[in-house]
Amino acid sequence: MSLTPEIIALLTLDAIFLFFGVIAFFLSMRLAFYWNNNASTPLQYSLTKQSYLVATIIKYIFILKLPLFLFFIYTCDKLSNIIAGAMCASGVINSVDFGLYLTLFKLLNLYFFGFWLLLHYTDVSSEKLPFTKLKFTLFALFAVPLFAEIGLEIAFFAGLNISKIVSCCGTLFSASSSSYISLLFAVNELLWVGLFYGFFVMCILAFYLKNGVLTLFANAMFLIFSIIALIVFFSPYVYELPTHRCPFCLLQKDYYYVGYLLYTLLFSGTFYGMGGAVLSLLSKGNMRFSRLSLGLNAFYLFLISTYPIVYFIRNGVWL
Repeated sequence: MSLTPEIIALLTLDAIFLFFGVIAFFLSMRLAFYWNNNASTPLQYSLTKQSYLVATIIKYIFILKLPLFLFFIYTCDKLSNIIAGAMCASGVINSVDFGLYLTLFKLLNLYFFGFWLLLHYTDVSSEKLPFTKLKFTLFALFAVPLFAEIGLEIAFFAGLNISKIVSCCGTLFSASSSSYISLLFAVNELLWVGLFYGFFVMCILAFYLKNGVLTLFANAMFLIFSIIALIVFFSPYVYELPTHRCPFCLLQKDYYYVGYLLYTLLFSGTFYGMGGAVLSLLSKGNMRFSRLSLGLNAFYLFLISTYPIVYFIRNGVWL
């Protein structure tokens, strides 16, 4: 293991998350089994106080995990300067067999924790606290991927070998790659682009129909095909290189850190779309987050679409 200040900071916070996460997990299990809002017993009084403690722990874990996701990518990007063959964070992440799974767990946990907080604020805004038992049951389930992420991150940095020669992003994100990513390039890129725009149209349709199930499905598919379309079609126009398709290099200074803006818009838009849709199904209320979701998704689509259009206007050809 190579201990840089960034790695030490991440591992220290992992230990803190694990400590408080275990406390929140066991208290959530107790709340899920014994909560009864209609009771006025000493046990219920004790559970009410514990519910505030658990909610505070979860809230602050989420508040810290938001910037730490970006800090993890930044750390891997910085490590690429000392690992032979790596040009950006993707080379470092893929230098360990489960590096990609760790990144997916980090993203998945942000969606889980964010949805939990949406459910929590909806719950406490009602005097009847209708979702208390549900939200603590859900956290007991969400704690599993949280602990898995912490374990994977510790194992990731422990297994990181800075003397190992790794593949650069140009090799990883290409048709010649030996990984499953190469399968993306076996399909015509216009199909991926068509699905990207098609599911955005479905998001608009779901918004006007006020259909929660359709909104959830459309945003989930829009997220998936946005990332695929970014890799196979849009990224070369950002780099202005036909063979450069890495989704991580967008976060570098050479490209004005545009990836941070793009990913924030995409993940925020799809999160509010999916999270708001689930809340609307649970509470049978209006889909109050749909407008925000649609606006963020539209802004992402507009920004990413300007790159090929501007390139064509300037050069008169497509890549």
